[in-house]
Amino acid sequence: MPGIEIVLVEPLHEGNVGAVARVMKNFGFSRLVLVDPCPIGDDAIARAAHARDVLESAERCSLKEVLSRSSLSVATTGEVSMSVCRSVRMPYFTPRELRPHIEDIEGTISFLFGRENFGLSNEEIAESDIICTIPTSAAYPILNISHAVAIVCYECAYLQKGAYLLASREEMDHLYRHLDLFLDEIEHPAHKRKNTILLLRRILGRARLTAREASTLHGLLRRTEWHIGAAGGIRSAQIDTRGNDDLTDKD
Repeated sequence: MPGIEIVLVEPLHEGNVGAVARVMKNFGFSRLVLVDPCPIGDDAIARAAHARDVLESAERCSLKEVLSRSSLSVATTGEVSMSVCRSVRMPYFTPRELRPHIEDIEGTISFLFGRENFGLSNEEIAESDIICTIPTSAAYPILNISHAVAIVCYECAYLQKGAYLLASREEMDHLYRHLDLFLDEIEHPAHKRKNTILLLRRILGRARLTAREASTLHGLLRRTEWHIGAAGGIRSAQIDTRGNDDLTDKD
């Protein structure tokens, strides 16, 4: 199965951290990551109950470090967009809809959960590959963070061993930089640049590219730049494609 980790970004209450550790162990997960957490003490230990080992082995690191090592990052949010024009929070999946997207992946999948008071920021969500939300009643739509983690863990429990590796975060970041340069080549309007790159991240995040597929896209971009002109070719040569960018299959 994929290596699933639960990432709590700046949790405010230690009791919630302990409760998260408990529900993780209920469903067979043990990789808890804390990003700039509140102090962890007796209340967290008490709420963790028999999952004290999950709590005490929790890794502490930055969100940047989490994203740099993840094969796929999933931002969870209670606030989603009903308009395709708001690409930061659109499109999104429920935990059940998400399972088919991750069950055949070999690698680390990071589920990001935000602060209890306002969740993840738009900037943090924009850095993720996929958005996940839990359908709730309009009468009281806000879940306790441990309940949200429990639902996600339930839907992701007992996945089989993944069939293939995704392109690494480094390989995908090279591709995104190449796409950014390509937008220069085609004189894409500057005021649309940020949103266009975000849309491309959403599309490619859902596509779950392998290293070979990412390399093929590099090749398509470089060939297009060659036809556009020498200037595009010079700039694209600065991008390390991390692999064979030929467009023909030699296997």
